[in-house]
Amino acid sequence: MNVKSIIKELLILTVATIIIGAAVFFFLMPSHAAVSSISGFAIVLTNFIPTSVSAITMVLNVLLLIIGFITCGTEFGYKTVYTSILLPVVIGVFENIFPDYKSLSGDAALDVVCYIFAVSIGSAILFNRNASSGGLDIVGKILNKYLHIEIGKSMSIAGMCIALSSALVYDSKTVILSLLGTYLNGMVLDHFIFDQKLKRRVCIVSPFESQIRDYILNELHSGASVYKVTGAYRMEEHNEIITIVDKGEFQKLMSYIDKVDPKAFVTVYKVSDMRYQSKSMPERVF
Repeated sequence: MNVKSIIKELLILTVATIIIGAAVFFFLMPSHAAVSSISGFAIVLTNFIPTSVSAITMVLNVLLLIIGFITCGTEFGYKTVYTSILLPVVIGVFENIFPDYKSLSGDAALDVVCYIFAVSIGSAILFNRNASSGGLDIVGKILNKYLHIEIGKSMSIAGMCIALSSALVYDSKTVILSLLGTYLNGMVLDHFIFDQKLKRRVCIVSPFESQIRDYILNELHSGASVYKVTGAYRMEEHNEIITIVDKGEFQKLMSYIDKVDPKAFVTVYKVSDMRYQSKSMPERVF
């Protein structure tokens, strides 16, 4: 990677981290909700430690980075280190610029909703650059390595523990808001990060197999495989086309099938991960 590419990458990471930092300061901090993040836990700790949210976030992120490097090695990379350090700095800048900031909406629930959508945008940008803001991601990888819990589940567990920590200092309304916010945050993040990248595995059985296959190859410029299948009712043999397409291609394909053969037998599966075999092995999906 040349210098220009590194600068561009750091600029994108910086913008995404600023978005997350702004979401924490302008929405999460006024609500007092501890929504599945180290910054949320820092908000709770400010009631016991007389210092700023940014300072506590910095200390926690550095400690987690050190623990992460000791337990999981160097798999986090420079991007996670950079964003983990930058995030509390961004929050600190906002704390100095707006020392007496209060909630813009005046409603804690609305603040949490705004936080979730804003932080999801920043997190999606980081995820697409193979980075993260640290914090719970590090906790998730540690739990995954030593307790063999899936990273998604381990992050959810850690997020719920942070949400429950608000019970130490806040009323039941804030605790419930923190728990609901944590759950909603996971759903929105899944939508922003994963659903947009999901592909569809489409299996088609139709007497117009050649036309549909030609459309997939020459119009969608996608790959396909053809398998022999036997219907259990009449024991008749058919060709089944299997292709993997993105959201836009899927809509075009279904429109074409409805036009060519409305009675075609079609099954659709969501695909989140595809792996190709080495060149020395025959490929099943092209």
